[in-house]
Amino acid sequence: MAVSSCPCLKLFVANSFECRSDSSSGTDQPSQGRFNSARHGITPFLSGTGVSSLILKFPPNFVRQLSTKARRNCSNIGVAQIVAASWSNNSASGAPSAAAAAAAAAASAIPAADPAEVLAGNEVAGTNSSDNKNVSGVQLEDLSSDLKYKSFLSSDGSIAVHAGERLGRGIVTDAITTPVVNTSAYFFKKTQELIDFKEKRHASYEYGRYGNPTTQVLEDKISELEGAESTLILASGMCASTVLLLALVPAGGHLVTTTDCYRKTRIFMETFLPKMGITVTVIDPADVKALESALEINKVSLFFTESPTNPYMRCVDIELVSELCHRKGALVCIDGTFATPLNQKALALGADLILHSATKFIGGHNDVLGGCISGSTKLISEIRNLHHVLGGTLNPNAAYLIIRGMKTLHLRVQQQNSTALRMAKILEEHPKVRCVYYPGLPSHREHHIAKKQMTGFGGVVSFEVDGDLFTTIKFVDALKIPYIAPSFGGCESIVDQPAIMSYWDLSRSEREKYGIKDNLVRFSFGVEDFEDLKADVLQALETIESA
Repeated sequence: MAVSSCPCLKLFVANSFECRSDSSSGTDQPSQGRFNSARHGITPFLSGTGVSSLILKFPPNFVRQLSTKARRNCSNIGVAQIVAASWSNNSASGAPSAAAAAAAAAASAIPAADPAEVLAGNEVAGTNSSDNKNVSGVQLEDLSSDLKYKSFLSSDGSIAVHAGERLGRGIVTDAITTPVVNTSAYFFKKTQELIDFKEKRHASYEYGRYGNPTTQVLEDKISELEGAESTLILASGMCASTVLLLALVPAGGHLVTTTDCYRKTRIFMETFLPKMGITVTVIDPADVKALESALEINKVSLFFTESPTNPYMRCVDIELVSELCHRKGALVCIDGTFATPLNQKALALGADLILHSATKFIGGHNDVLGGCISGSTKLISEIRNLHHVLGGTLNPNAAYLIIRGMKTLHLRVQQQNSTALRMAKILEEHPKVRCVYYPGLPSHREHHIAKKQMTGFGGVVSFEVDGDLFTTIKFVDALKIPYIAPSFGGCESIVDQPAIMSYWDLSRSEREKYGIKDNLVRFSFGVEDFEDLKADVLQALETIESA
């Protein structure tokens, strides 16, 4: 596969790459069990001068360009980082290392090539840009991050499977699946390497709360799927929401949100944010005039909403609200958990940030908690800085489970989209169902918006049974396939009555203030066979009497 040139670096390698020795004192004493450049007679080459002061940027699959022996003998932190450290060994004194001096001298005698050519041992990567073949098993990627998957991954389904992994990752391995790096901290071989890291001449991880190679793969995969510059993964969806709000809404600031939303998000906005002097305007998801008024009256920092919302599946015109908010300098964050990255691209529609509870459809197996935020590098960096202080770090084992879940995301979501739409149509015609809330139905009040900005309408259907609280309980208890549980989006179907599952601590009148009716049912359709689910829902409806 051909490689394009990198604007900040052209790299040429003869025979193999140099790996930094364990010593930073200028002596090259071989260390037990580690690859040693002096022992193997390896010389690096860089084009340009001032090597010791360069901050080097390497593609994620840099290690794949090495000989097999070199890759298997180098640290799993990443060969690219080790090479970068060796070039900046003596930068503190202002004098380049011997290796760097040799590289600079050699580089002056080597004509620049475009695109960049990489030679690893006897393995040769073709430099013809029209040659997309995998030569001698060497995998190379276009160094332009925005184009690296576009040449051969044309669909979201393929991106969900391969992004962050197929073209290399920061873990040295020949395994197809991403390894779980279980460590709380990362070591530096010598103090000079630590200083290089602190002064940004050496790329590495430092502490488990600040990053992990397994988690990085997951973040890269979600970024590709969302079309985002950067993604931050956190311990849960609520962790993602609260950290985002704290990071982007200043003390004394103003926030706009919508009436229909996840209750815990509402509780955080109503009870915690006011302690920081933050005020909140709550509007109907479709009330554009109310949004315009709030933007005019207040200095709004952020408009935060779900789309579709929980539990009534209301939809916000993301393109329109983004345009209105940006005119007034306000940011827009969409919680797209119900939509999934496959059914809706909030960033492409104009939103600044997209948030998901990865616990739901993204993980997809009802076995892991996680949350993610995607957007520009600038905004995600602001949120990440606060996240590093507050914690809420995702365990690498959980990151692996979400990566695993994303491999089948497109298959699951296709099935769930289809089942939910077909069941919504059946429920809407059933005499024992009063009302169905599903954006894929023409009867839904924002169906015209959903059609415009969604390619599928999701796997969750909310509906009202024709009866009271106890009639609805009878229907739910008569179901045989779904579990009575919170959450949604997994392989197994799940059903709940929001009045009981999420609002039982409130009186009936208090629940109704939030629009939660006693006969409301939220049904998350899994990947079971449609005919089985249909038969189960219909037999359960037959057990109840109409009001």
